[in-house]
Amino acid sequence: MRKFNLNIESYLQGNFELKDLNLAFIFQVNCPGCFIYGIPLVNELYSKNSINAGFIGISTAFEDFDYNTELHTKNLLCDGTLIGETKKSYQENFGIERYNHKINFPVAYDKLKEPNQFLTENNLTLICNSNPNYSIWPDWEKQVMRQKIKSYYYQFPKIAETFTLNQLQGTPSFVFFNEKYDLVKTFFDYQELEILDAVLKKY
Repeated sequence: MRKFNLNIESYLQGNFELKDLNLAFIFQVNCPGCFIYGIPLVNELYSKNSINAGFIGISTAFEDFDYNTELHTKNLLCDGTLIGETKKSYQENFGIERYNHKINFPVAYDKLKEPNQFLTENNLTLICNSNPNYSIWPDWEKQVMRQKIKSYYYQFPKIAETFTLNQLQGTPSFVFFNEKYDLVKTFFDYQELEILDAVLKKY
């Protein structure tokens, strides 16, 4: 069973308490959708289920590295400061410049590394193993894949560990995992409250 790799730089609000079932909400501060429906959704799930399930929000960066920073996340948590496309979206659609939802759940910032620090043999293996057939490939094909991964990630100035090692599709992402960090369910983009709530109730 695949594991959820949680690697954070620092806690910015509260602390994550590992429980039998846990939800990691991965977002970027320069992601309007994360704010319009992601954060309110997790706030509601947290208010209903925080006694029995663990919650952690992870601010990450796989693009727009000047915007998706730890500092901008701290400013968001402090006084609702919005930046970039998120600020533009809220100005145009709602006529406001600050986020009007208090984030109730614990929030941390993803661990970012330069490519030469991140692309270790162990991390390459974790990424490769996200392909279920990797283990049965011949050695030459495995080496080709590893080289392609290196070439791809060397294009980026920084690499977010939690986002990348779990090979998430984008933000917002909702990742359910158990007390052993085994992955239970992963969802990407807009989700109905009832769907995520059903996972919490089932597991």
